Amino acid sequence: MTTRAGFVALIGEPNAGKSTLTNRLVGAKVSIVTHKVQTTRARIRGVAMDGDAQIVLVDTPGLFKPRRRLDRAMVAAAWGGAADADITVLLVEAHRGITPGVEEILSRLEEIGQGRTVVLAINKIDRVQAPVLLALTKDLNERYAFAETFMISAEKGHGAADLKRWLGEHLPEGPWLYPEDQIADLPLRMIAAEITREKLTLRLHQELPYQLTVETEAWEEREDGSARIDQIVYVARDGHKGIVLGHRGETIKSVSTAARTELEEFMGRKVHLFLQVKVRPNWLDEAERYSEMGLDFRDGA
Repeated sequence: MTTRAGFVALIGEPNAGKSTLTNRLVGAKVSIVTHKVQTTRARIRGVAMDGDAQIVLVDTPGLFKPRRRLDRAMVAAAWGGAADADITVLLVEAHRGITPGVEEILSRLEEIGQGRTVVLAINKIDRVQAPVLLALTKDLNERYAFAETFMISAEKGHGAADLKRWLGEHLPEGPWLYPEDQIADLPLRMIAAEITREKLTLRLHQELPYQLTVETEAWEEREDGSARIDQIVYVARDGHKGIVLGHRGETIKSVSTAARTELEEFMGRKVHLFLQVKVRPNWLDEAERYSEMGLDFRDGA
């Protein structure tokens, strides 16, 4: 049996559907998905199988104009993921078309795409009519020589199987990089923290989700097969702590319940989740916080 394996980087603007596509191709939730932009921070690797091929998906942070150290580290991680991959997939939203952000990504592709396989995936095709879709496809392919073009809906699954099959067929021959039943290379501690951060992001509004981070402080395996997980939610200001806690602690209780329910489903066993909220004014400038997120602190300089 000839096996294939390699890395596939998904790049695009924030909210282009990279996390949704990662989860769709893997067949399980391994990446944070919210309606808010810039929620993916680490280069989350999901492992998808297609016949004899193992596709290691690098769900990179969205590419945008960085303002803060964290933003710069996220953008550096995204381009680093693309540069290290065997195949790069550019996701473009069908209904938004060629935005200034897409223009900028295309110009950078001229630089990092040399000698690499880059494919185009036009996502959310259910939001536009066929003539618009065809015109966008033609325009994008005139701007860059993509190896292949796919029209997909990551959310509904349309075209995802064709993309997955093509990726599997075009990865280099070689042994699998992970065990067949492994769906992500993130440690469980980080997956647990990401799940809680997702629930906070969905519950909270405006800028606050970008001013907090979640870390798994302790993990205890119990004799009855359950797990006790202690996490800390770091916020930048005292006022933020009150928002995260909510009136009489209602917000943090709701978040904890939602996160625990998803963790139990993900792990297939009972979970005891305990959350603390701590004010850490300068967490955005601490190297340790970046390491916990899988980012390089120096990239934010």
